[in-house]
Amino acid sequence: MPDASQDAAFVEFERVQKSYDGESLVVKDLNLSMPKGEFLTMLGPSGSGKTTCLMMLAGFETATHGDIRLGGISINNIPPHKRGIGMVFQNYALFPHMTVAENLAFPLEVRKMGKSERDAKVKRALDMVQMGAFGGRRPAQLSGGQQQRIALARALVFEPELVLMDEPLGALDKQLREHMQFEITNLAHSLGITTVYVTHDQTEALTMSDRVAVFDDGRIQQLAPPDKLYEEPENSFVAQFIGENNTLLGTVKEISQDKALVELDGGELIDAKPVNVSEVGQRTRVSIRPERVEMNKERLRDGAHTLKAEVLEFIYMGDIFRTRLRVAGNEEFVIKTRNAPDQVRLSPGQQIDIGWLAEDCRALDA
Repeated sequence: MPDASQDAAFVEFERVQKSYDGESLVVKDLNLSMPKGEFLTMLGPSGSGKTTCLMMLAGFETATHGDIRLGGISINNIPPHKRGIGMVFQNYALFPHMTVAENLAFPLEVRKMGKSERDAKVKRALDMVQMGAFGGRRPAQLSGGQQQRIALARALVFEPELVLMDEPLGALDKQLREHMQFEITNLAHSLGITTVYVTHDQTEALTMSDRVAVFDDGRIQQLAPPDKLYEEPENSFVAQFIGENNTLLGTVKEISQDKALVELDGGELIDAKPVNVSEVGQRTRVSIRPERVEMNKERLRDGAHTLKAEVLEFIYMGDIFRTRLRVAGNEEFVIKTRNAPDQVRLSPGQQIDIGWLAEDCRALDA
């Protein structure tokens, strides 16, 4: 992964704000710095501000306040076609009356490139996305996956330093989408292209990115590599939005630098890592990932917590079993266990003990 230090910044947002009506802010005081060659994903629900940020970087929207820089130069007043940025959209945006090769040659013609150089670059870009034999076809003669490859090739054909992608795989079926995720990431890294990718699909974000910026309510809630985002969410929104997560509500009874004693609403006492709680009496939402919960007491080390649980549902999912339980009043508590020979199959109504280690449990904002 590239060095994300400030002095190596290639893309920078400094105190950027965006309002469409002059009153409510869609993007609030955004500060973001990206090194060259990084694959950064902007992830968040609809209306969180991620696409607006992408559009401001592309030049299709203007920042209400703040500065956007590319390679140290402010691009606020540079029109989109002079920013030298490649774009890939969900709807492909290919010209239907042109062949595939003509679609790819268009951005090169705009840049006044000679024919022989154009032809060489078009051939190279088509080969990059394994579509070398399709230059003479029209977009209507291609499948969705093929059209998306052509849209990707067109964004790369003039060898931009920065490529922006807005939900590019949203229209594809699951299997093809997963295949294209792998191809896009490989291509971006092998060509050393800086990529900003927008999606609301968390799996896509986790599998493709060097870092992920999680957006909500116009702000970045957390910016981190995928594993850190999943393992160490900084607030309740990130914990809930990234992957599956169990939460138990309670009140902080004791707190030190590395441990909080929480009394759950059902009266049970558990230890948790204090992440954004700071004082006794504070309400908290305790977060624990399904795969960190253990049903086999023998596997739990000393210092683990055990709670009583009632099995509500036991679902076979092939590689894993998904068990839904009632725990401390929460009926949506989920455990995921590997499909292993020693896994006991549970029945609804069964009473069991479950447990986890205190360091796997995070006391977050309520």
